[in-house]
Amino acid sequence: MSTSLPENDTLRALAARKSVRVFTEEPVTEAERAAILQAAFEAPTAGNQQLYTILNITAPALRQKLADLCDHQPMVAAAPFCLVFLADCRRWPRAYGAAGVTPRQAGPGDLMLAVADACIAAQNAVTAAESLGIGSCYIGDILENAEAVREALALPACVVPAAMLIFGRPTEQQRRRPKPRRFAPEAIVCENTYRDRTEAELRADFAARDGADFAFDTEIRAFCARKYDSDFSREMSRSAAVYWQDFLPWHEG
Repeated sequence: MSTSLPENDTLRALAARKSVRVFTEEPVTEAERAAILQAAFEAPTAGNQQLYTILNITAPALRQKLADLCDHQPMVAAAPFCLVFLADCRRWPRAYGAAGVTPRQAGPGDLMLAVADACIAAQNAVTAAESLGIGSCYIGDILENAEAVREALALPACVVPAAMLIFGRPTEQQRRRPKPRRFAPEAIVCENTYRDRTEAELRADFAARDGADFAFDTEIRAFCARKYDSDFSREMSRSAAVYWQDFLPWHEG
């Protein structure tokens, strides 16, 4: 599979885009915010339902609260613009009720569809911001601390945080920072059916991405301890299970 890009500004921008975690003090203007939000609204969406709500986090105290809840990351409070994308399985059932329909219970499939809708909208916002010279960073830690996040954002049942994004203009250091390399296509793309990579292929995949001197055993063990088996990762799974309780046990009635 060829990875060479044609002369296309959109593809080049997507290839160059990287997370930005340090921003200049220049604000994101109201016009830019509106354009970023409009791009999110224009994203593909299941049945044109827009199964998400977007929170524009403007209150400094709430920003600081979210920064504390999201692994004490000061960039959350400092960023010029912050959005939380919520998977919203509440709006449409309320519309059904307003029309005199008694809807069924929202189930796991509804949540997964709404999370997909919310994340697609979030990525449209990222791409739009990039086109305006505005960097962004996803804050995955919004999935932690379900009880406190629910209280802070006044989330009712069946409304779940899917993504949080911070935006701003990158500092010069952030502009110069190299983008981490991605895996080669053959490590990611299967044809027709899923296939596990062999251990030899896994090792080769990492060597191709990170260099022939990549110490696979040492680095992968360290990464597992730092990320996958970390306290925050375990908390994320615990917290996600709390949100899932709104959708379980599911029945057709």
